[in-house]
Amino acid sequence: MNHARRFAVIGLGRFGMRLARGLAAAGAEVIAIDWRPELVEEIRDDVTLAVVLDTTDEQALVAQGIDKVDVAVVGIGGAFEACALATSILKQLGVPRVISRATTRARAEILSRIGADAIINPEAEAAARWSSRLTMPQVMEKIDLGDEYSLVQIRTPGSWAGKTLEQLNIRKKHKVNVVAIRRLKGNKGKPEGRYVIVTPLPDSQLEAEDLLLVVGNDEAIESMPRE
Repeated sequence: MNHARRFAVIGLGRFGMRLARGLAAAGAEVIAIDWRPELVEEIRDDVTLAVVLDTTDEQALVAQGIDKVDVAVVGIGGAFEACALATSILKQLGVPRVISRATTRARAEILSRIGADAIINPEAEAAARWSSRLTMPQVMEKIDLGDEYSLVQIRTPGSWAGKTLEQLNIRKKHKVNVVAIRRLKGNKGKPEGRYVIVTPLPDSQLEAEDLLLVVGNDEAIESMPRE
């Protein structure tokens, strides 16, 4: 599963509630936070810890171990000032990755400048998609195929570069199939480079810049190497 990755979800509106439950269902440790007791009570049985507190209170956040999480998602929607202050405090506390909610481009720019590592626009992105993104950080894009199977695009793990598909024996070891390889043609290492599709064969040797299209069970995909 996801090796004890810990998340804090701050703000339990519709988006925050779905995200917290999605992360918990994927096996993550989740601390859910809001100032409204009724929302905290509603999600208490679905997450690791649910607490009522003022998310702009640095000492209160530290007391609940928020400074020890791997990722904090600030989903406060009604008060942008509170969202911005919480984002700033979380970065000051040393949280490695802080993802903040913004409903306008101007607010997104402000949050980025004060330290947000990524911006969520819940009006444009589903909580389910972010659940997958956060619990499977190696996955760049994901298409659900049904019955817990998905088609995903991942970067080639560093440990796979320079090896052939036959050497890696991915299907047997990881229970997934590589159905295509997207390879940079020229401009190596540059994201703006033009990709070509390579048909995967047993003797296909993977390059560090390759993007792999992989199909398999969600749990098998989640357990794939990340480096």
